[in-house]
Amino acid sequence: MSSTLERLRALIVGRRTAWVVALLPLLLAGAVIGLVGEGERERTPLDAVPAGADSTAAIELAEQLPEQEGSTAIVVFTAGEAGSDADLAPYLPDLEAAVGELVTTYGGSGGAPSGEEQGGQEQGGGGGPGGPGVVPAEDGTAAIGIVPLDASTSTEVADAVEDLRADLDELVPDGVEAQVTGPAGIQADLAAVFAGADTRLLLVTALVVAVLLVATYRSPVLWIVPLLVVGAADRLAAILATQVMAALDVAWDESTVGILSVLVFGAGTNYALLLISRYRDELRTHEDRREAMALALRRTAEAVLTSAFTVVAGVLTLLLSLTPTTRGLGLACAVGIAVAAGFVLLVLPAALVCFGRWVFWPQVPRHGDRVLAETRSTWRRVGDAVARRPLAYVAGALALLALMAVGTFRISTGLDTAEQFLDQPEAITASERLAESFPAGAAEPTQVVTRADADEVLAAVEGVDGVVQVVPSAEGDGITQLDVTLAATPGGDEAERTVRDLRSALASYDDTHVGGASADSLDEAEGNARDRLVILPLILLLVLGVLVVLLRSLVAPVVLVATVLATCVAALGASWWVFTGLLGFDNLAGNVPLFAFLFLVALGVDYNIFLVTRAREEAAAHGTREGVLRALGATGGVITSAGILLAAVFAVLGVLPLVVLAQLGVVICLGVLLDTLLVRTVVVPAIALVLGERFWWPRKVHA
Repeated sequence: MSSTLERLRALIVGRRTAWVVALLPLLLAGAVIGLVGEGERERTPLDAVPAGADSTAAIELAEQLPEQEGSTAIVVFTAGEAGSDADLAPYLPDLEAAVGELVTTYGGSGGAPSGEEQGGQEQGGGGGPGGPGVVPAEDGTAAIGIVPLDASTSTEVADAVEDLRADLDELVPDGVEAQVTGPAGIQADLAAVFAGADTRLLLVTALVVAVLLVATYRSPVLWIVPLLVVGAADRLAAILATQVMAALDVAWDESTVGILSVLVFGAGTNYALLLISRYRDELRTHEDRREAMALALRRTAEAVLTSAFTVVAGVLTLLLSLTPTTRGLGLACAVGIAVAAGFVLLVLPAALVCFGRWVFWPQVPRHGDRVLAETRSTWRRVGDAVARRPLAYVAGALALLALMAVGTFRISTGLDTAEQFLDQPEAITASERLAESFPAGAAEPTQVVTRADADEVLAAVEGVDGVVQVVPSAEGDGITQLDVTLAATPGGDEAERTVRDLRSALASYDDTHVGGASADSLDEAEGNARDRLVILPLILLLVLGVLVVLLRSLVAPVVLVATVLATCVAALGASWWVFTGLLGFDNLAGNVPLFAFLFLVALGVDYNIFLVTRAREEAAAHGTREGVLRALGATGGVITSAGILLAAVFAVLGVLPLVVLAQLGVVICLGVLLDTLLVRTVVVPAIALVLGERFWWPRKVHA
């Protein structure tokens, strides 16, 4: 095995082979990027709901109804300027004609419930059953029109809503504002959030990485090499991951590729920083740059591979999630990390040795210069200060972490539809305006789907508090769907209580299920709680197992996992105060705690591995105390740079106007900074200094 690795290293750094090893993967990646492209899979309503949930069963049963293709747009009409309460009555005949034309254009003559059926108002503007109609509100300041869309895929719905909004601008008389909401409007606006988002996110991420690499290396040339390698790995990872998911029919959503890109750039650049830092050190003790790179590669490969394996194992735990898109994210991230580690360990070393030492200009490492571990670097001076009073530093740091973690006990999760967007789109504005004049749940009705007696089920639904109206909307093959308008805002606490009451009232009816936005939100929250209960302990056990195997120790892995856990809890607690105090959020998105914990634990292990593997190496020659301090002096700078870069890269998720991604970016940004600036560079060395040789127990590491 060792001879095979030696031959591989010789191939990577060889005088005649390095160019081939560097260029061939990049050329192949370019060909794949140019010719293959990302995989495609049409989203289904089941992608984002937990397996086995009642709302999932409702969707599955509803899909058996005949002619269930299509979506529904709700047009909200108001007179005068936005926010005014002008009387809409003079415009109703023209609006009736406009909606009738739109129904014919977008959904045919059938399938549009009548005004009375949809709005429940006797003064509804017309249309018999199945015909078009405009329903005015009782206060006369607003009206709604129902436009069925002959569109089923997310792309078709988005295009139809865009065309519908353009037609409304032409058909609606002057003095009336028309806004599109309902299931179709919300789906279209969600798709619009990600229109061009991947490109924008990639460009911002690459720019952030480039700036930080220039600041780290202080070289106008060196940063180009790792950025090119990691950038190629990122694009190849996106293609491979989506193609694999498409081939396996694994669900993913619009945010998956964005999170994957950030993870590949962050982890890949971290691995590159570690390798280049060690290469620079070896250039100070070896005249031949190829020999220096061979040694740097040998001494960093274990840390990089172990780190990558840990992250891959960690993200693959998401395959245990009940939610299909969460499982897809885990698979995509596993592919991305494998590609990033492969490019950094194969392509980057070969690319670097193709250039001379001048690539580090103006700070070119010279043969005979002191290695970083022997200098009085900033982090070596920090280590010496910690070594004088390690217990005090441990106590102070733990007290700070505990204080930050207090906010964790106040965290509440769950966002309604309106709270999911940083920038409020038209569909949400229209939904809020609709709620001022109509029942709040009219924009996104709850569905009851049943095989039982429809009349009995309808009567049971009407008897539940919080239900405003029940309308049969589809029937066939022994299945009936009832559209239920709730008084509460979809996705809110009150709406979820009503959904629970509905399910209790319908529990005695066979094959009867409650779906819709509020039911989905409730089931997603319960699914997220179950995922946290199953996945979080497993992540910790996996990390602990990897560290035990790597270090062949028991004490050190337990200490390191404990510090990772403390960092994660403190980051969540501190972020909660940021969200509620500074940013004005009331809740976290339901999956943010799981994703934040996963990424902070899995990526936090990187810095543990970088530090402790170097400490073990130095301790063998200098003893544990001096070995830890030398390791901190040698790796403190690269860990800090890597942490700042990773934190900045995850903060870039904020360029996408979705609250869940912004919250995830903030938590991971704070957690990584806390980990690299305090825990990994102060707390862990202090604990190791307190324990001394016992830190490695039962292994013995002697000078």
